[in-house]
Amino acid sequence: MDNEPSGWAIGWTSFAGLMMIVGGGWWIIAGLVAIFNSDFYVVGKEYIFQFDASTWGWVHLILGIVMLFAGFALFTGQVWARTVGVIIAVLWAFAAFAWLPWHPVWATLFIAVSFFVIWALTVHGRDITRA
Repeated sequence: MDNEPSGWAIGWTSFAGLMMIVGGGWWIIAGLVAIFNSDFYVVGKEYIFQFDASTWGWVHLILGIVMLFAGFALFTGQVWARTVGVIIAVLWAFAAFAWLPWHPVWATLFIAVSFFVIWALTVHGRDITRA
C-alpha cells in the first residue's frame, strides 16, 4: 500500500472541514435568528416534530458552535475533530430533517452535505494528517 497520501483524498477531507466550518457558521446564524426573532420562521403544514422556533434556535446554535470548532481542528489533524465531526454531522442531519417544515430546500441540502462530511471523515480522514 502506498504511504503517500492521495491528493484527492486530502482535497475531499479539506472540503469536509470547510463544509463543517461553513455549516457551523450557517447553523449559528440560523440559531441566533430563531432565538432573537422566533416569528421569523413560518411553519407550514403540521409536522411530527413541533417545537418552538427558539428551542430549535438553541439546538442549532450549540450544534453550529461545536461543528465550527471541529472543522477548524480537523485542519490541525486532531483525531477528536474527526470523531466529533462524524457525530455532529449525524446530529446535523437529524436536526436538518426536523427543520424541513421551515426551510425544506436548505434542510435537504444540509442533509446531503452532512452525509458527504461523514463519508469524507471516515474514509479519508487520516490522509490530511499525513500530508
